[in-house]
Amino acid sequence: MNSRNKLLLTIWIVQLVNYMDRVNISIAAPTMMKDLSIDPASFGFVLSAFALGYACMQIPGGFLADRFGAKRLLIAAPIVWSIFTGLTGFATTLTSLIVLRICFGLAEGSSNASYYKIVGDNFTAKERAGANAVWLTALALGPAFVAPIASLLLRVQGWQHLFFWFTIPGLIVALLVYLTIPDQSTVAVVKDAPDNGHSVSWRVLLGRSSSWLLFFGYLTFNVGFWGYLGWMPSYLSIERHIDVKTLGYAASIPYLAGFVGLVVFGWLGSNSLYKYRAQMVAIGYLLGAFSLFCTFSAHTAALSVVGLSFTAMFLYGGFAPWASLVLDCAPIQARAAFAGFISTGGQIGGLFAPIIVGYVVRNTHSFTGGFVCMMIALCVSAACFLILGRQLGVRLRDAKLAPA
Repeated sequence: MNSRNKLLLTIWIVQLVNYMDRVNISIAAPTMMKDLSIDPASFGFVLSAFALGYACMQIPGGFLADRFGAKRLLIAAPIVWSIFTGLTGFATTLTSLIVLRICFGLAEGSSNASYYKIVGDNFTAKERAGANAVWLTALALGPAFVAPIASLLLRVQGWQHLFFWFTIPGLIVALLVYLTIPDQSTVAVVKDAPDNGHSVSWRVLLGRSSSWLLFFGYLTFNVGFWGYLGWMPSYLSIERHIDVKTLGYAASIPYLAGFVGLVVFGWLGSNSLYKYRAQMVAIGYLLGAFSLFCTFSAHTAALSVVGLSFTAMFLYGGFAPWASLVLDCAPIQARAAFAGFISTGGQIGGLFAPIIVGYVVRNTHSFTGGFVCMMIALCVSAACFLILGRQLGVRLRDAKLAPA
């Protein structure tokens, strides 16, 4: 295995544990709400607390990765987030849960931009959609793995011990990063985008409409994505009356479909549809919105799982080409910081989505209104990426027509 593939494998493992720790609370949510007497609207604040902490650390984490190297961030972050994962098992009130989830989000958010920096520094523009697809499959496989494991721990030992056990994987991956990822000085930085080089200032970047289309496109996408991710297991349990034992397996199926979407979209984004990545993202989000409509319109629980699976395939599928677009627009010497800026937009959307869905569920006693909000957000995101795709196409044609 060559050095670049080792890098991808390592950050895949880190992200796998990252998402396992991040979504285990979604599996435990119905049990926690019942045990701690928390209603869905209030628990929406618990889910959003993570997004608040995560959002606050996107830009600082990016600057730290650019300044001190991605390796240091990817060692420290898993250690800290594992501590707060374990402490969640001691929570007894809504307030303590919110505080712990904010701290947990701060820890995980500090490392997010480091993944993009590693890919941007080691892969060319055309390779990045495929490379991103590899490590981003952990976003789908992490929740798929955690669902049956978390359900088993819930039945056997309770939700408190679930969080105690999930402390261990993060400590292991911190050691793995220390042993396998080279220091910043030994990483070969790929320089294939001279127009986005060190001379491009932040003032210029923030003056570009493409930067804001990425920002708001990711913000509105995450309203749909985090509404889906945070409430999907509860929807199956509360609305479709799937018991805890079956829930672990039913909740895993959509994530496996998300894995398929990541692989397919990533391959297309690095090959035949490389020039149309923005349009591919937009179409995926529109299809995801339609799949959500099919989900809450379904007459059986099985058909709902099918709808959720297609939703996951399209939403997760957009991650790989989206990430490569972010890296294409980022200055070489500030890749992590720029990725952190764009990701901040996404986390703002993720902050409000669980709260909105939670209030809709409590006040209407149905998930339908929440699904409609997610659908609208995905359509707005698709519009942003369609406009971005048109701009990038014009820019590419102008570059070809420019005199040598």
